[in-house]
Amino acid sequence: MTTVLPGGRRPNPRTTVAFLLVPKLHLLDLAGPAQVFSSAGDLGLGYRLRYLAERPQVPTAQGIPVGAEVDWPELTRDDILLVPGWRAPELPGTGPIAAETLARIRAHHEAGGLVASVCAGADALGRAGLLDGRRCTTHHALQEELARRYPLATVVRDVLYVTDGQVVTSAGIASGIDLSLHLIAVRHGPGVAARIAREMVVYARRNGEELQASAMLRHRDHLNDAVHRIQDLIDERFAERLRLADLARSAGCSERTVTRLFGRVTGLTPLRYQQVLRVERAEHLIAQGVTVEHAARSVGFEDARMLRRLRSRG
Repeated sequence: MTTVLPGGRRPNPRTTVAFLLVPKLHLLDLAGPAQVFSSAGDLGLGYRLRYLAERPQVPTAQGIPVGAEVDWPELTRDDILLVPGWRAPELPGTGPIAAETLARIRAHHEAGGLVASVCAGADALGRAGLLDGRRCTTHHALQEELARRYPLATVVRDVLYVTDGQVVTSAGIASGIDLSLHLIAVRHGPGVAARIAREMVVYARRNGEELQASAMLRHRDHLNDAVHRIQDLIDERFAERLRLADLARSAGCSERTVTRLFGRVTGLTPLRYQQVLRVERAEHLIAQGVTVEHAARSVGFEDARMLRRLRSRG
């Protein structure tokens, strides 16, 4: 699937995902997103991972030091800057970050680049001035404190992650995986994200607001291989007209079994599942500035009427 960015731009063939490593960072806050983007790179999507810090070796909360570059690369607006969280039972006195580093975070965002955080990493975005006037989230234990520190921000409780323009914040630890899969789905479509999720054995979807709850994960909290194969086909070709016979062939069962089994496991018909994927992808395109008519045709609708009808249905 061709990625469409704001303004109809195409992404660079090589996308840098730069991780800013802060002392006492949590390994899973880093490793989860790194695995997602590394897997995307293995699929030929051109992702390159860089690890940046203010010193060449960064201590982690789990005791394993991590090596990093101290000289920042030149990031473009198509690159991603992600700040993993650190051990912070409370925010004051944790996450030492120099003013120069905060300025670099701010400059990447001002240049149009995407900035993301996991867990306490939201505090770094706040210190860089990126949370004022925005919706955001962090680990549940830090939400009240984040709200006090940045009163101009709207801290959203009990969600996995929040997207507000080019700023994406997540709750913490494993939610960094959800955030990263979401970014892959936005840039490359749900089929690619689903493939990476399956490789990582990530199917269960926890609570989250509508913008977070990617359909390709929300309806995959099951262990039925036949239905997963059907979903794989729909995820990869959701913009195409798919026959029930094609779905049955992918699952190795009859058409009647497809309808019965898919509905029992997911609560949806295959067609409804495909429509959910189309609407979700269209919503992402519209949020990036694409017209409703163009978004509708991009996801497989003949015109915008069906898209408008499905969007209004919710």
